[in-house]
Amino acid sequence: MPEPGWPPQEAVRLAGGVPVALVAADAGLSSLPAAVRGVETLRHIDLDGNALTSLPGWIARLERLRVLWLYGNRITAIPPELGNLTALEHLGLGRNALTSVPAALWRLSRLRSLNLAENEIADLPPGLARLGALRMLDLGHNRLREVPAEIGDLPGLTDYLYLSDNGLTTVPASLGRLDRLGYLNLAENRLAELPASIGGMAALHELRAHDNRLTELPETIGRLTGLRELHLRNNRLTALPESIGGLSGLRHLDLRGNPLERLPRSIVGLTRLTHLDLRATRLTALPAGLAELPLLEKLDLRWVKFDEAPACVRPLRERGCVVLL
Repeated sequence: MPEPGWPPQEAVRLAGGVPVALVAADAGLSSLPAAVRGVETLRHIDLDGNALTSLPGWIARLERLRVLWLYGNRITAIPPELGNLTALEHLGLGRNALTSVPAALWRLSRLRSLNLAENEIADLPPGLARLGALRMLDLGHNRLREVPAEIGDLPGLTDYLYLSDNGLTTVPASLGRLDRLGYLNLAENRLAELPASIGGMAALHELRAHDNRLTELPETIGRLTGLRELHLRNNRLTALPESIGGLSGLRHLDLRGNPLERLPRSIVGLTRLTHLDLRATRLTALPAGLAELPLLEKLDLRWVKFDEAPACVRPLRERGCVVLL
């Protein structure tokens, strides 16, 4: 518990003699001190890494608050009053003990980033699309079984979308409407397929779908010409679509741990590829054209049971590419 004189002077930031920020991360707090209640000029609160179990309803009085960091506490519920902080732009509630999210949270229409990761959230109430200014959304490491279709109605989502480590068996086709999103993480779920609409995500530069149950990729994936990293390890892919050769910007392709039996010829068109991971696949041969990929720096072939080293290995090594067999 804080001392009667809390908050200490060093935890308060001033602007023009007025307190505007409270920074007390890892301070051992078990509750939000009542002394904060009357400081209505606060715009920034950082209480990451404390031991808070709840938030008081009076937090709604801090009407100027723009940033509220509460990562790594023990909060079990979000008070509906939090939805009255309409000036809030950044909210971090990751690694708490949340099991649900109140619909009132969607009233925060100015939010630019929302972190709800590493909780026990099983579902989301309707209204997510009201967060029209949102640029980053982290729902990873929860217990979600589905993603609401209205996630595709977040036009401002440009930076990150984390849906990793949930119980998802499908993702909505509406994801394809997120044509400004740069980073999408679907890893560690139970996905058997990706929607064909994913080809509409024109701004994607990184897609992580590793550790799922994918048996194939949609042909439309070849439309992602700006994609730089594609992480697909530990799925159930036996082949890749020829359209994979359309990923003209691809630098890193991770296919480790898939039962791949062949690679499409079009893969030799990935002229910007620098890293290709084929570990523990079932390949018996490689396209000869791999030796001509001008920027390839590393080709990982460990635990692939070739009868003899593929023809591309020697010329790749001679020009300085690291080839691991």
